[in-house]
Amino acid sequence: MELNTVRFANWMQQRGWPVQVITVLNSPIAARAQEIGLSVALLQNPWKAADIPAAGRLAGLVRSFGTQVLLVTRNGDLGLAVLCKTLRLPRLHLVYQQHMQLGLAKRGLVHTLRYRALSAWLSPLPGLARQVLEKTRLAPHKLHVVPLGIELEKFANASLTQAQARQHLNLHLPDSTVLLGLIGRFDDGKGQDFVVEALAEIRRQYPQVQVLFVGESTRNEGNDYREAVLNRVQTLGLTEAVHVREFTLQPEVAYRALDISITASTNETYGMVTIEAMAAGLPVVASAAGGTLEIVEDGRTGLLYPLRDVAAFTAVVVRLLQTPTLAASVGQAAQAEALATYSHQRQCELTEKVLWSLA
Repeated sequence: MELNTVRFANWMQQRGWPVQVITVLNSPIAARAQEIGLSVALLQNPWKAADIPAAGRLAGLVRSFGTQVLLVTRNGDLGLAVLCKTLRLPRLHLVYQQHMQLGLAKRGLVHTLRYRALSAWLSPLPGLARQVLEKTRLAPHKLHVVPLGIELEKFANASLTQAQARQHLNLHLPDSTVLLGLIGRFDDGKGQDFVVEALAEIRRQYPQVQVLFVGESTRNEGNDYREAVLNRVQTLGLTEAVHVREFTLQPEVAYRALDISITASTNETYGMVTIEAMAAGLPVVASAAGGTLEIVEDGRTGLLYPLRDVAAFTAVVVRLLQTPTLAASVGQAAQAEALATYSHQRQCELTEKVLWSLA
């Protein structure tokens, strides 16, 4: 999710806004922002929210760039931003772009004062916005729903055929193969282990069904989970039916290779992968948890199943296999919904509306 900040900064710069990315040295954000030609300023704050010297350095960066609005995309950085505004730049507008759920209530004095310093709070989903009002003392007029955008056109582009996509991924499959796919890092919260167990059940009746996993292990957490999943694949005799490909900068190719996209996450705040699959026109089979409940309308733009319920998941997949017209209609409705609601142009336009209101 952190690279969404870089993508958003680039989109806004392309729309004519002067943008500077302030981040820490050797971070993925810094590397990617520099790679695409964004202005980058590096800032260290070892004392976090209590780092008065860092607040002074931040104020210097803001002044030198002529910044009027500081958009914060990580909750852990809010404290420093508020300290900077309070001590050095009282006229600076602070806007928080929410990426994650709040968790515990934040109605205490520290959080109340911190959020009072904000000019605006951008929540990506209506449900998350309601959560903000329930769990904080943020003034309601400061809260705006602004979905996090994705460059969806490349996912909706059908110029690449399914056969070509599979060839690109070095997938040599029989023509009768129905390929399910889970795109995303290997993590126990993403549910690859669940999908393997469900695949074993599905193949008892539909041996033509196979699965593609695309992603790397979660950064700094080792490969234990990934290895456990692949060991289970061997134990269940699914080696020929489960395909693993590494993280790719062209996920649209992976989606084009699929027949059905799977979201098996235990609690996805904002399912970028789900939205990408919808934009690709795929029927999405998703766990009924977290933000997915707001993104997917069951029976219209996707099919939901109770979290980690193998029988229910299997039944949903079988329903799609037996009813190709349902798979097609769900995919078409999903694509229309994704393009209308979650495009990067819409995120930029809604954000600009908020920014102009602060002028």
